[in-house]
Amino acid sequence: MSRAEFEQIFPGHSGFYSYDGFVSATSFGSRRGCGVPGQRLPRDGGLTLTEEAPGRRSGYCDSSKSYGCPAGRDAYYGRGPIQLSWNYNYKAAGDALGLDLLNNPGLVARDPGAAWATAAWHWNNRVPHDATFGGTIDAINGAQEAANPLRWRAG
Repeated sequence: MSRAEFEQIFPGHSGFYSYDGFVSATSFGSRRGCGVPGQRLPRDGGLTLTEEAPGRRSGYCDSSKSYGCPAGRDAYYGRGPIQLSWNYNYKAAGDALGLDLLNNPGLVARDPGAAWATAAWHWNNRVPHDATFGGTIDAINGAQEAANPLRWRAG
């Protein structure tokens, strides 16, 4: 994707989400590139939000996992361009990237490199190669989104 295409898709993106950061992340172990700009995700705000809206930040902890939720039960809400959510996604992404995201999930909203890297990791490891838009949303947000008829907005 060119800089012009990126700017056309996300004309009001924040400086946190730079084109150069996107390009850097797409080269990070990417099989297919990072599909984030091709998707208008429900909570991304057109790459203006680094964190999910405050009213939606609870309940993303699967305490049945052996590692639990050491940053707190409400610490694993959506962050970054893909709005990475759930303790198990923070754990898996952190392990793959060499970052302690399970204990420090806020890093995804503070460090643009970590944010783009988690998006590239998620796209390459959690989204099926042949996913449709709805399938992509389901792969990102899981069953709670699959059952929601208002899970995404036109875009």
